[in-house]
Amino acid sequence: MTFPFPIRKECPPGACDCRRELLEADPQADARVLRLTREEEKRLVERIEAIGSYAELVRVGQRLQEQLGVTLTIAPGPNEVRTVRGFAIELAPRPGLCRKTRQAVPAAIRRCLEARPEIAFAILDAHDLLGG
Repeated sequence: MTFPFPIRKECPPGACDCRRELLEADPQADARVLRLTREEEKRLVERIEAIGSYAELVRVGQRLQEQLGVTLTIAPGPNEVRTVRGFAIELAPRPGLCRKTRQAVPAAIRRCLEARPEIAFAILDAHDLLGG
């Protein structure tokens, strides 16, 4: 299957569990996620690390959903949230979404939250954990 846009290069065999072959085999599949090339992923990580407010973080999550069909979830973890490691941050797995991307984006969000604790407090407040 050929795509009308540049796509992410295939990972070495056995190195990733992205199930990319499902997208390539089905012409009706939503292949938007393949638009996230390694260069675009680097730009996304830089953009996430530069986020300055909770509203911007929410907007990035919406844009991921709109443009790539990827769902970003950020919520307080099941235990106490004493540090940013206590947040459950994940990209929902879907065919074509590289394992490295599923690790890099949450790591960038954690770095952003460490640099700007007010965003972490806003996430807690949005989940009604601060009583606000």
